[in-house]
Amino acid sequence: MSTLTVGLVQAAWPGTAQGMRDRLEAGIRQAASRGAKLVCLQELHASTYFCQHLDVGTFDLAEPIPGPSTVFYGALAKELGVVIVTSLFERRAPGLHHNTAAVIESDGSIAGIYRKMHIPHDPGFEEKFYFTPGDLGFTPIQTSVGRLGVLVCWDQWYPEAARLMAMAGADILIYPTAIGANPADDPAEQERQRQAWITIQRGHAIANGLPVVSINRVGHESDPSGRSQGIRFWGSSFIAGPQGEFLAEAGISDESVLTVAVDRQRSELVRRWWPFLRDRRIDSYGDLTRRWRD
Repeated sequence: MSTLTVGLVQAAWPGTAQGMRDRLEAGIRQAASRGAKLVCLQELHASTYFCQHLDVGTFDLAEPIPGPSTVFYGALAKELGVVIVTSLFERRAPGLHHNTAAVIESDGSIAGIYRKMHIPHDPGFEEKFYFTPGDLGFTPIQTSVGRLGVLVCWDQWYPEAARLMAMAGADILIYPTAIGANPADDPAEQERQRQAWITIQRGHAIANGLPVVSINRVGHESDPSGRSQGIRFWGSSFIAGPQGEFLAEAGISDESVLTVAVDRQRSELVRRWWPFLRDRRIDSYGDLTRRWRD
């Protein structure tokens, strides 16, 4: 195929796990009906974004791999003949959990998983309480539609993660995401943060000559602890080409199903025009393995 039609489903939490599953299934079916062969879902979509507060009972939401989510999306992928990038709260062992993306092949099998490497710990995003940092490295997942460089949310702020996926042969970078603004913040600050989030990922596309797919939650989710005004997830899911150009973009407040044909050959051309990989001074980057240079 000279092109790959990619779909993404931007959804709001409806209040129940079954309601969300129904909503995402409808979105996947819609994307597939438009010709999508790869459909991507947002971060931790099986539940509300529970990391706004600390509650040991929340670990009951975690599930193994294989497990209920991979079985459900596996059956859907096989029926529709699509590859699905899904996201879940993985229970690896008692007391050991990860924020994990699972890639489901079009025959329903699990093509591979990626465990989120960078784990944030900020007000409203207290993920270190729930998730052990990933231990699988930055390795693309081979599928029938190409080598998928799957990363997760906070990973998207780190150029090192995108670069290592590119160096390992990824054909496309994919970021399931749950990010938004504190409603108490000044609107101008909220917009600066949203634009920074978009810009950094478009920069990864440009620096690596690869398409980028970013899928975010949308809508307001309250803080169960009542300590804050919750999070207003800003949507804005998008697909960018290898020069950072927008190929498709969702709104900031509405649910959306985006589909777009991505030119598989364009990365080759862009990397010939802008040979960033050729001109890297790898002999001078040793200090990148240090936390700081004093």
